[in-house]
Amino acid sequence: MTQIAADALGLPMGDFRIVMGDTDRTADAGKTSASRQTFVSGKAVELAGLDLRRKLFALAGAPKNEYLDRRYALALEGAALVFRKDGITHRVPLAALPADANGDVLLGEGTFDPPTLPLDEDGQGVPYASYAFAAQIAEVEVDLELGTTRVLAIVAAHDVGRAINPIQVEGQIQGGTVQGLGLALMEEYLPGRTENLHDYLIPSIGDVPQMDCILVEDAEPLGPYGAKGVGEPGLIPTAPAILGAIENATGVRMQRVPVLPHRLRRALLDK
Repeated sequence: MTQIAADALGLPMGDFRIVMGDTDRTADAGKTSASRQTFVSGKAVELAGLDLRRKLFALAGAPKNEYLDRRYALALEGAALVFRKDGITHRVPLAALPADANGDVLLGEGTFDPPTLPLDEDGQGVPYASYAFAAQIAEVEVDLELGTTRVLAIVAAHDVGRAINPIQVEGQIQGGTVQGLGLALMEEYLPGRTENLHDYLIPSIGDVPQMDCILVEDAEPLGPYGAKGVGEPGLIPTAPAILGAIENATGVRMQRVPVLPHRLRRALLDK
């Protein structure tokens, strides 16, 4: 969010402070879920940054659409906002300006509600404004005597629209992929039994394979600077990729997850 705001406004990230969870100052933006934060909140942040930039330029007496000119370099120097372009400097003092009850001199606002249409009686409509696309491939090693499966490597290619923060995007994909590995091979809920991590197994660092992330940047027109969400997509293709690799290695197509050793061993014997 800070990167998007800084880019929209034109000031460095160090000049920003994030307000978290303050319902007295921030509107209800809905829940943090469904891979929507970069796409929805990020677009609102971009629009808010642009709105504040427009107000700052108006304060400096600039023509109406001058704020769209990215040749301007903005800087906060003490209590003054400085505009620089083509060797010309213009300084606007801020300390003497009146502030509101929250201490704000100027406030930029932005809202974004993705354009959707409800489904009709035939189930047709536009329920989502943007879609994620991903493809993963897994390399596995199967012990035919024990029925155990070891994932050696996973390659994950994800269309992220634009990677606002590539390291965070890769971390999101890696985390989702590890969840998918757990779904595929070890995580099984048994009511009344799997009530802790002793009985409900999740991947440890020793289970994590080599992972290569391919970031496909096909810009989303609605998203902030072309970005879109990459939450669940890291998880969704992983189990199918692993089960496909098991079939490729053994000829056995498993129909149930997790593929625990006794289940795979039984399928191998049946084949």
